[in-house]
Amino acid sequence: MKRWILAALTVIASAGLALADPLEGTWRTAADDNGNSGLIEVVPCDDALCGTLTTAFDSSGEEMQSPNVGRLIIWDTQPRGGGEYRGRLYSPDRDRTYNSRLMLSGDSLTVSGCVLGICRQGGIWTRQ
Repeated sequence: MKRWILAALTVIASAGLALADPLEGTWRTAADDNGNSGLIEVVPCDDALCGTLTTAFDSSGEEMQSPNVGRLIIWDTQPRGGGEYRGRLYSPDRDRTYNSRLMLSGDSLTVSGCVLGICRQGGIWTRQ
């Protein structure tokens, strides 16, 4: 009986892992206008994906204090197919929120966003 229960728990745990969205995980952002970057932890939130800044780095790569640590950087993010995601994106260096387009290719995430017809490239984030 114990073996059957352990086997069932293993199958259930494996199924949960298999259902994780490919965007989930930790991403290192490209350097912003000030040369700073950060780690974004992407997790499910309600029926979408959200990403929170967990660690900030200065232009020399040293960890730094930032009022944006703990802030949502991406939210309302939904897969569109073919590695494309659409949602919302906050850019701390510009203090602006954009409609985002994220393109996932392996361990690289190409980030861009638009607001009022003005679009901006956010660089390529890498999976950590």
